[in-house]
Amino acid sequence: MRLLHIFFVLLTCITVSAQENHPKDYFRSPLDIPLLLSGTFGELRSNHFHSGTDIKTRQREGLRTHAVAGGYVSRIKISPWGYGKALYITHPNGYTSVYAHLQKLAPKIREYVRERQYREESFGIELFPGSDALPVEKGEIIAYTGNTGGSGGPHLHFEIRDTKTEKPINPLFFGLEVKDTKPPMVQGLYAYPLSDSSQVNRSEKRVSLHFTRQPDGTLLADKVNAHGPIGFGIRTYDRQDLAYNRNGPYGVQLSVNGTTYLYYDFDTFSFAESRYINTLIDYAHYIRKRQRIQKCFVSPGNKLSVISKKLDNGIVNIAEGADYNVIIEVNDFEGNKSVIKIPVSGKKEETVRKREKRITDNYLRANRDNIYAAGDVTVFFPANTFYDDLYFDLKDNGDGTYEIHNDEVPVHRNFTLSFDVSGYTDAEKEQLFIARLNRNDRPYYSTTYKREGTFSTRTRYLGTYTLKKDTTAPKIIPANFKDGQWLSNYRYLKLKITDDLSGINTYRATINGKWILMEYEPKNNTLTYNFNDLRFEDGKHNLNVIVTDNVGNSTTFTATFNRATGKKQ
Repeated sequence: MRLLHIFFVLLTCITVSAQENHPKDYFRSPLDIPLLLSGTFGELRSNHFHSGTDIKTRQREGLRTHAVAGGYVSRIKISPWGYGKALYITHPNGYTSVYAHLQKLAPKIREYVRERQYREESFGIELFPGSDALPVEKGEIIAYTGNTGGSGGPHLHFEIRDTKTEKPINPLFFGLEVKDTKPPMVQGLYAYPLSDSSQVNRSEKRVSLHFTRQPDGTLLADKVNAHGPIGFGIRTYDRQDLAYNRNGPYGVQLSVNGTTYLYYDFDTFSFAESRYINTLIDYAHYIRKRQRIQKCFVSPGNKLSVISKKLDNGIVNIAEGADYNVIIEVNDFEGNKSVIKIPVSGKKEETVRKREKRITDNYLRANRDNIYAAGDVTVFFPANTFYDDLYFDLKDNGDGTYEIHNDEVPVHRNFTLSFDVSGYTDAEKEQLFIARLNRNDRPYYSTTYKREGTFSTRTRYLGTYTLKKDTTAPKIIPANFKDGQWLSNYRYLKLKITDDLSGINTYRATINGKWILMEYEPKNNTLTYNFNDLRFEDGKHNLNVIVTDNVGNSTTFTATFNRATGKKQ
């Protein structure tokens, strides 16, 4: 598959230019520094695969970001969440490059965005410029690296997508030079009995297998006694040279007695299938331990296209008295490989660890609609909300909280949870919202749709839910100035905004009654205004900021400041 994809890339590049007939020639690096990765393509993330490469910026922001090839800016999205400030550049060879978590955009792009933000009076915005609006040349500075949106630290998130299908493609195919001579590391090895008659080492539950490194560098597991259909799983990571980040490997292969039973790698995938990651990992173990075990077998509901070869879904049916040589190979993009050998003997023994069977009154068929009710709560699951059939539990705890099964079961599609609120007054309803409680009973706002007698939310998380009342308005505190202060030499005006329960929903800021663009950064709870955005006459100015939370509680902050452009006070 990898060779075919490289051949396709070569062909598309040849059609663009006879001189630029290789991805390494057609595309350049987006940064001027040697590339070190803090995240790899296809890496396992919460409910999705990583769709690009995360390039380290040495804990700095503001590094120049270049267009990897000529084309035009086809999409711009500015948001406090997700990709933060992001640019999409469409290239004539059929690919689109993506640059995310940016600190700021290059001047011509920034002015294009700023004009529309002021027109719509909104910081968050999504634009789709035409092919003539913002053309760029190969190597042109288009932005500067940052830490905006859902970023956990300064870096550049970089993607290559197929323009027609929007499928992301592993950027390492396009000539990004990343030194990697180290094979992936294996942290854990596991075996799974997969039927009521299966067992591994006298257990009907998942078993952790011990292994040791051999003189030739391979890993050898202790001998396994098993019976019936079983599967295997691993915890693994890859580490490139000169970087200590634990990144995702490129490919995994399982073979039995020399025959490949399962192979998957991360060349490309579609965003529509990304949530099927929850069938590739041991989801319950991840929720409990925050460790991702990658399955080397296909679970029910797994529709991932990254699995390019499967025999018996990677499941090994162990027969009494037979011996099996199971090998798992984990490789990175450069071909560095770790090999795990697992000797298995077919032997049925007395079981000492029994599988726990939880049977409830409700048996849910995954391929059909399901609706359940308890107390003041109704839950509607559309068909294919779940990956497999299950015994479902809905519990009214009697204290206003409801357990919607348990959070160790993954959910693929949104389901609807509804509360009967007819017993509340109109005044009470205004301040109520649906909250999901985490394992420490901390409430999190779940988008609440309010009708006269019913509140509902659409969510993909099972667990404990309740109604919460938020009576406290957000707080607004000046971060870098005082009321009445001279700010002549200030480049920025900053405020801190926080909310104690339901969370910030909207904000609006004006100076002398004129709307101003304040950038919201949820990671540090700041609103920031750049004084270069608008020109005001010298003198005294009135700042007005209104912040509203998710149930409508609102706070208004007012202050005055003095400013004399170009004059020191």
